[in-house]
Amino acid sequence: MSKVLLIIHVLAAVIAIGPVTVAASMFPAAARKAFAEPGSGLSVVRLLNRICRVYAILGLAVPFFGLATAGSMRVFGDLWVIVSIVLTAAAAGVLALLVLPGQNAILAALTAEPPSEPVTAGRVAMYTGMFNLLWAVVTVLMIVRPGSTTGA
Repeated sequence: MSKVLLIIHVLAAVIAIGPVTVAASMFPAAARKAFAEPGSGLSVVRLLNRICRVYAILGLAVPFFGLATAGSMRVFGDLWVIVSIVLTAAAAGVLALLVLPGQNAILAALTAEPPSEPVTAGRVAMYTGMFNLLWAVVTVLMIVRPGSTTGA
């Protein structure tokens, strides 16, 4: 059962988190272009925001199956699992509290008359970089598993 849960956990991470990291990374440049050329690029910015929102919800499956996998493998007490859980929660917080609201503020500003940029695309890019870095560290921990006795 552990192998099935692990497969689902990894697939969920690739399918759900991958699109968020890519779309969120593309968003700031698309927003800058939309501000520079009013009337163009708004549909791209909206699409990237929608991808981020939808796949963020689908991404809830990742920690769910991760916790189920850790339970079935009996590694909840391992430091790499605890750190991964904390970093995953931090990544979710950055996405939910900084990236998505920043994107929404930019979208609202782009549709206002006249367009004004209340939250800079640079700030959203920084938040996105934090989100991506947290997931990269979690991925490394999942592969390297420092101190693990499960054979990795």
